[in-house]
Amino acid sequence: MRAWIGLGANLGDAAATIGRAADAIDALPETRIARASSLYRSAPVDAQGPEFVNAVVEVETALRPEQLLEQLLAIEAREGRRRPYRNAPRTLDLDLLLAADASGPLRVDSPSLSLPHPRMHLRAFVLAPLAELDSRQVVPGHGPVGELLAACAGQRIERDGPLPRRSPAGAAR
Repeated sequence: MRAWIGLGANLGDAAATIGRAADAIDALPETRIARASSLYRSAPVDAQGPEFVNAVVEVETALRPEQLLEQLLAIEAREGRRRPYRNAPRTLDLDLLLAADASGPLRVDSPSLSLPHPRMHLRAFVLAPLAELDSRQVVPGHGPVGELLAACAGQRIERDGPLPRRSPAGAAR
């Protein structure tokens, strides 16, 4: 399965935290990062606090979407993620955005997981790094990422350098 994961943080050294999270994702069982976007900075959406640092990684994994989500939540917890209220500032936020297998895009609608991510098509902080990886990627039910990003032109987002990694995406381990 291929999956696309959004990484975000706005507390502490957000760029370093995102780099550690990418390394942790790459170290998951039967999972490897195939590609990683640059880091992007953006203002919080529907939230308060400092600006966010965001990125997207594309992974190849043998984990099912629910298993992958469970692993992502464990990485968030190790990085000190707390959920005191909706949209609180965070040390790390990992969102499973999209997943696909040989038959095509996967759709999941369960109490713990929705694929595609239900608001990703409205968020420049997701779409810009995803477009860097593939602007023709389609968000099922919404359209190509490049077109969706154009519709978010009013949201401030700026590229901010490479995602810091101990082992770059695609490197042999």
